[in-house]
Amino acid sequence: MKTALQLLQAYLDNVQTPAVSAAQFSENGVLELPTVNAHAEGPAAVEMLLTGLLAKVPDFRFKNLKVWIETPDKVFAEYSVEALVVDTGKVYQQTYAGLLIAENGKIKLLREALDTAAAARAFSKD
Repeated sequence: MKTALQLLQAYLDNVQTPAVSAAQFSENGVLELPTVNAHAEGPAAVEMLLTGLLAKVPDFRFKNLKVWIETPDKVFAEYSVEALVVDTGKVYQQTYAGLLIAENGKIKLLREALDTAAAARAFSKD
């Protein structure tokens, strides 16, 4: 059974393959980014959210994982992304803070916070 950190690592490492990242979530597992009103429940919805993101930012990849708190069923970490937003020609540079709660070897909740100003700059067409 995967630990919370193993689930987070699998999610982050496979974000370029949304079905693989989404498979880490339980049937009612949630990916949410409250500061940008994003909420996906279940693997199919998570896959759709990631697929939509990759359509806008094809080179979206996580890097620089820094784990702050880790237990078998919970992990809190920061991780970054730096990639071109196709529609604007701007670089999306972001550090996410994520809390992952695992249950029965799957992601029950992955709640991420991000710098909304940095996101707005990268995605706005000035």
